[in-house]
Amino acid sequence: MNIIIRLFITAIVAFVLTKVLSGVQFDGFTGAVIFAIVLGILNLILKPILSLFGLPLTIITLGLFALVINAIIILVADYFIDSMNVDGFWWAFIFSILLSIITSIANSMFADKD
Repeated sequence: MNIIIRLFITAIVAFVLTKVLSGVQFDGFTGAVIFAIVLGILNLILKPILSLFGLPLTIITLGLFALVINAIIILVADYFIDSMNVDGFWWAFIFSILLSIITSIANSMFADKD
């Protein structure tokens, strides 16, 4: 149940962020839910691979390259989802930072601590 709550929190935050950021769009809330599911799968499969290959850059930049990896994950999700549109790397970068911050706050308030 905790996973479903986290997915819906991510979907709601992503959908609200598209109303604030003009460079990221969803066709509807269903697209945001699909995005949350695809993002979870990409974070499970692709993110560890990118983090491993980007480890030297992450060390050199004192962890800031992890933000770039998150933006790349958003762009890959955009590639797979037809109902999502990201206008470029910088929009994906800003979207990923805001999504991470707001989702972390919302998850700490609403998700179970188990």
